[in-house]
Amino acid sequence: MQDDDAAARLEAIRRFYDGEYYRDVPPRARPSAHHRRLALRLAVGVQDAVLDVACGTGGWLAACAERGAAVAGIDLSARAIECCRASLRGGEFHVGPAETLPFEDERFSIVTCLGSLEHFLDPDAALGAMRRVAQDDARFIILVPNAGFLTRRLGLFRGTYQTQAREQVLSLAAWQALFERNGLRVVARWRDLHVLSRDWILRPPWSRVPARAAQALALACWPLGWQYQVYFECRQTG
Repeated sequence: MQDDDAAARLEAIRRFYDGEYYRDVPPRARPSAHHRRLALRLAVGVQDAVLDVACGTGGWLAACAERGAAVAGIDLSARAIECCRASLRGGEFHVGPAETLPFEDERFSIVTCLGSLEHFLDPDAALGAMRRVAQDDARFIILVPNAGFLTRRLGLFRGTYQTQAREQVLSLAAWQALFERNGLRVVARWRDLHVLSRDWILRPPWSRVPARAAQALALACWPLGWQYQVYFECRQTG
């Protein structure tokens, strides 16, 4: 019964992403400026095999591929994976949940999950699967939302569009505890400042441009504990 319930919830989430979130996917995966900055920060290169879990339409992997890395991805949305396959023909892509990864053991030098762990039905199982496919010295880059986000604490933000599917938001300490109990130690944390871009600030509706501009400037000044999203870089503990 529990398996049937989980399967039904997973199917509902799949329908949301295929039917709504990725309904109008772009024809090609294009890396954004912040994806390129992240690839530069991590010094991604030809020596790396990168797996992105919940890869979406592949913008981050496209940034890695530009730097010569071998790339692979998995996403629950078939529409998103179609975009990845069309854009990144040298990559390996699968449709499926993060909890069961169809890749061989110890394959990847970098495993990423960017803004998606909070939407998984079983984050512990997903992290275990990521560890299985990672090399012993692999880097794990995980971007998660912060329950301490100041705008959220003031009652001015109630979550993303993806709350319609599933969204679990934890404090930074709780995220770190989740990683540690799954065999990952945190070696670095930093702010997600992708909102410091014209594309994010100037997107419709135009009535919200002043508020987005103010938030972007605020995030650049706020301490880590007040940030909207935070990057965790982890290594395996054993």
